[in-house]
Amino acid sequence: MFDLDLLRSFVSVVDAGGFTRAGERVNRSQSTVSQQIRRLEEDIGKPLLRRDRRTIHLTEAGETLLGYARRLLEIADEARQSLGGEAPATTVRLGIPEDFAVTSLTGVIADFARARPSVRLEVRCDLSVRLREGLARGQFDAVLAKREPDSGPALGAWPERLVWLAGKTAALPARGAPLPLVAFMPGCLYRDRAIRALDAIGRPWRIAYESPNLSGVQAAVAGGLGIALLEARIAGTDHRVLGPEDGMPRVPSTELALDLRPDAPEAAQALGRTILTFCDEKFAPNREQIAF
Repeated sequence: MFDLDLLRSFVSVVDAGGFTRAGERVNRSQSTVSQQIRRLEEDIGKPLLRRDRRTIHLTEAGETLLGYARRLLEIADEARQSLGGEAPATTVRLGIPEDFAVTSLTGVIADFARARPSVRLEVRCDLSVRLREGLARGQFDAVLAKREPDSGPALGAWPERLVWLAGKTAALPARGAPLPLVAFMPGCLYRDRAIRALDAIGRPWRIAYESPNLSGVQAAVAGGLGIALLEARIAGTDHRVLGPEDGMPRVPSTELALDLRPDAPEAAQALGRTILTFCDEKFAPNREQIAF
């Protein structure tokens, strides 16, 4: 028999990305949560998490248990609510790229949540590579993430147009000098595309500024700290687009894709249809620049 209290702490550690934030979710101290995970590992007889100084990672046993743990907790919650005479709540976990958190998609998601009061919506913003990994582990019910074009089946997929952005009045370095890059953290598809494109033409570069969030990248570019490769809709009034005439290589499009967990609940499927409609409208074909 699994101890549901231990399972709840395990899921919280995975979702929160650490023991301290997990303790805040379940109203326990970091040391208590850590002890609960050790007890669960002792009951199972296998390690569930690999720990380093900054992050935690699921072991193979942890990945296997995570999906079952979510289902057991959902069933327990449904049973408790049904016995109490309340309509069972459904938790829907959505992952979206950080730059989408500041667009009108946030309003669409909020409208969906208000229209379905029995749904507990949990949204996380992160790098696309982490979102896709989380979907594979059962951490999300639906994920909207960037990827290479034609990377496989998806509920919906839309092309993205990548452009080089500099500050409105920023001076560019000489052609032979290293190009200062402003980028998201390692693992970002845009960052990888930028580096590969510059290496392909033999243009030296250096990372001048890196940030985990879009606002930091935008501010660094606007302030003249460097050049960034971003989706065209990100360009603001304090940015300018660079092209071949500035010595910048053309970069192929990336793709935005919407995926659902195979056994996602009906509420997650409904949210997927809502996001699908939103993206179909915003990424209309033949539109030169996507504006949110």
